[in-house]
Amino acid sequence: MTGQTRANDAVQPSENATPSASFLPRATTAAVWVLFLLSVGTLALTVTGRSAWGFAGALVIDGLTAVVWVVVTFFSGIVHSYSRRYMAGDRYLDAFFARIFAFTLVVMTMTAADHVALFAGAWLAMGLLMTSLIGHVRDWPQARAASRTARLYFLASSGLLTAGLLTLVWATGATSITGILGQVETLPRAVALVAVGCVFLAAIIQSALFPFHSWLLSSMTAPTPASALMHAGFVNAGGILLTRFAPLFAGETAVMSGIVVVGALSALLGQALLLVQTDVKRKLGASTMAQMGFMILQCGLGFFAAAITHLVLHGFYKAYLFLSSGEAVEQTAPKSAKRERLSVPGAVVSLLTALGGGALFAVLTGKGTHMDSGLFLAFVVVLTTMHAARDVLRRPSLSPSVRLVSVPLVVLTAIGAYGVLFNAVSTVIAGAPMAKAPTELTVVHVGVAALFALSYLATELGWHRSSGRLYVALLNRSQPDPDTILTRKEDYNDA
Repeated sequence: MTGQTRANDAVQPSENATPSASFLPRATTAAVWVLFLLSVGTLALTVTGRSAWGFAGALVIDGLTAVVWVVVTFFSGIVHSYSRRYMAGDRYLDAFFARIFAFTLVVMTMTAADHVALFAGAWLAMGLLMTSLIGHVRDWPQARAASRTARLYFLASSGLLTAGLLTLVWATGATSITGILGQVETLPRAVALVAVGCVFLAAIIQSALFPFHSWLLSSMTAPTPASALMHAGFVNAGGILLTRFAPLFAGETAVMSGIVVVGALSALLGQALLLVQTDVKRKLGASTMAQMGFMILQCGLGFFAAAITHLVLHGFYKAYLFLSSGEAVEQTAPKSAKRERLSVPGAVVSLLTALGGGALFAVLTGKGTHMDSGLFLAFVVVLTTMHAARDVLRRPSLSPSVRLVSVPLVVLTAIGAYGVLFNAVSTVIAGAPMAKAPTELTVVHVGVAALFALSYLATELGWHRSSGRLYVALLNRSQPDPDTILTRKEDYNDA
């Protein structure tokens, strides 16, 4: 582990690094910010027009497209601007900027594509460009190994998506996604289930859900800006895919329940893997796995607008964490793993804040006020709020009295902001095939809720620390492909 810690510290840019004088970084950075402004204009037109537009059978620009365009171009603009200094002096500088700009264009194309060939081609190109970024440092055997590992997963994802789309084209005779979704009701059940299985597997591979998460944990050879783009944008493609094809899933209660189970297990496993990590980037990788699990879970609940809201917020958060990871390595000192115990007043404040957060979310969004999957979503909000409140209450930097007073204000304000954004996204993407389709509350939801509660209790009581067998199992599960691990500082210096 010592070698990994040094490695994360060693790859930070020199203090004397200056933005590159090369033309391509400056040109692509300016271009992507222009795309961002155009995307904002597109979003405004979509909101005011309240209807989809584009090129019939080829491209469709609706609320979902506009939201994703704004988010993707904003993140890409930040990464481009950051990389001009971070990547200064890199021998493959122009190639790096060409790839991240091409990646931006491909993601925008995939989001707007209506023709199945264009959609599948953009999905494949998106994966291949990301594998190239993961293996950016060609001189490292480990980087080449990480690129190969990711490429295998992404080719499998593209193959499954293509198979699902071809099945739908064969069954409906339509070559556009809009045309296919318009005939969902006429699809034979067997054909629909085959297509659903292919599309779902393609989504969870791309989003690094269990058991396909190893490519993400093996991708740490990517330059930090590329990792930020990967974790803030690329892995979100699974949620976009499920949202775009929502009518295929929404009518099948068993399928939706299965999606909930897969998302929940990935979320819990990702959080468990996070608890045993010491490497900064691998912590972020496990966190991304957990967050993608929550995103897919929300799709399974039928709240596709909630999934899009989640990927927007996760993108902002994870991009910031990756781009500031070097500062965290430099400034963070080892400290005791022992956490401060909550006082009785602190526990009461935490519980009341959590209940208040769930009630506020229900009032703002209407989710949790009926006996459907919205009740489960509100329960997740309560658990998340309780976890956030208890984390703040344990911080020793504030006095106990200040913590008790400030926690409800800060946490409830955050929940209120989330509820407002959720409503805004729901309104904007209302023109998409399906923004929300809550399912009936089933025994699966009750079982997953009980599992979440038990996992939360286990984390609070530190059971993962008291069981050596569990700790080792989690540590082994989080190991990347051994061929992708850099252990010598000299390897970094040579590059």
